[in-house]
Amino acid sequence: MIINKILTVGFVLLTMVSTAQNNASIIHEGHYQGKNLYVQNPFADAGIGFCVIKVTVNGDVTTDQINSSAFEIDFTNLNLQIGDPVTIKIAHKLNCSPKVLNPEVLRPRSTFETVSISAGDDKILKWKTTGEQGKLTFLIEQYRWNKWIKIGEFDGEGTPSENSYEFKVSPHSGENKFRVKQIDYTGRPRISQSTKYSDPTIPEAAIVCPKCKDLEFSHETLFEIFDTYGNLVKKGFGKIIKVDNLKKGLYYVNYDSKTGEVWNKKK
Repeated sequence: MIINKILTVGFVLLTMVSTAQNNASIIHEGHYQGKNLYVQNPFADAGIGFCVIKVTVNGDVTTDQINSSAFEIDFTNLNLQIGDPVTIKIAHKLNCSPKVLNPEVLRPRSTFETVSISAGDDKILKWKTTGEQGKLTFLIEQYRWNKWIKIGEFDGEGTPSENSYEFKVSPHSGENKFRVKQIDYTGRPRISQSTKYSDPTIPEAAIVCPKCKDLEFSHETLFEIFDTYGNLVKKGFGKIIKVDNLKKGLYYVNYDSKTGEVWNKKK
């Protein structure tokens, strides 16, 4: 048995070839997305008849007309809902190989619509969606330092009904902006609208000692440290940051909602 796995965000495509006495099988797994599969069906090695013997979906034999050079695996009569898991097994003769022409239709697509998105004094980002057609991960982003940065992930429900999500965030001083997005197999992001939030009780952070041995902020903050060539050398969240593993020299620091400079005095 030879198993090849292709892992994508929120999707597993499994192709399995197994041999018995006089046949083999190919298996595709994924989630129903409302589209049918198309199979290229060559002649058997002896030139008599076609390669495919039978097709099953979730263990049930289909009624598809497989005695042709190409055929369609029709899901419409199987009472499947969008997002339902499916396992397609194509049994075929030895020494020939049928081919599924559009396996990507089993991969989840990002189709969510944002019903609402907001952040409150509990520092929790809340959003509601409809129209999801497959389980994909939401990327939670915050706008800092003139760019959107990822601050977390949350697995989507993948169902078309209304879904509610919550994620704890760490706001900086002043105005904050948050959003969520998904990226499906096409590589194109689907992005929610952004929401703004301000908490006047959060003080503005400052670098306590720009030339001290350790990098110290006035209070805990998200940070990024870059060398003079623009390479990211350290990032995280904290108040006192050990930088003894960095070379001596000048570094640029993104923190709170601003940028500063520090000098590493490593001996």
